Amino acid sequence: MMLQGKVGVVTGAGAGLGLATAIAMAREGAAVVVTGRDPAAGGAVVAEIQEQGGRAVFETVDVIDEEAIQRMVARALSEFGSLDVAYNNAGIESPACPVQDLDMAAVKAAYDINLFSILECMKYEIPAMLEGGGGAIVNATSVWGLNAGAERATYISAKHAISGLTKSAALELAKKNIRVNAVAPGPILTPMLLRDWQGDVEKAAGGVPMGRVGEANEVAEAVVWLCSDRASYITGHVLPIDGGMMCKVG
Repeated sequence: MMLQGKVGVVTGAGAGLGLATAIAMAREGAAVVVTGRDPAAGGAVVAEIQEQGGRAVFETVDVIDEEAIQRMVARALSEFGSLDVAYNNAGIESPACPVQDLDMAAVKAAYDINLFSILECMKYEIPAMLEGGGGAIVNATSVWGLNAGAERATYISAKHAISGLTKSAALELAKKNIRVNAVAPGPILTPMLLRDWQGDVEKAAGGVPMGRVGEANEVAEAVVWLCSDRASYITGHVLPIDGGMMCKVG
């Protein structure tokens, strides 16, 4: 098992990529603090992990609440004794809008969730990992954090910032036995994709060279691997999981 004996936290774990990753971490031997805003959804994830013989607890966390993030880390330490791996996943889409028409209050609210929450998670995860002798952090960005598109400035700028944050933190922590990487998914079959594309999965896959959208477990497996000792010489990397989208020019 890749994460045997480790303790992990996953934000936004009630659905989609967070859910798949929490289950994958537990399957690979980690004890997991499952977090999210919906106790019913989070409790269902914990129940599924426990039914499979894993260890997990749920902590209610709204990632724009700094005190909730502190409680998340404290719960890992009090419940399981350490914090070794983290997947900072929670995020939202932003509606298409030309830059000149942006509502700045909406932009700031999106940044709070998509960018500042990851920074705050790292702020509290890192000391716990240092105390335990090291760890691994994976942040959620997007293929839009490696590229650009019209009328998506709010979302794209936040995702680009996560890539920079990941690389900067990786350099800071490289000699302290903490690795920091990010995953950059393309279109993945999640409730968010179905909502954004009005259920048209074929259309969502239109720009993917492999001709299909990804599955949530395909991202989860990559996150688990990056968190594991099998990726021990990898830090500061932003890994596209996109069916080849970033291979294309133009």
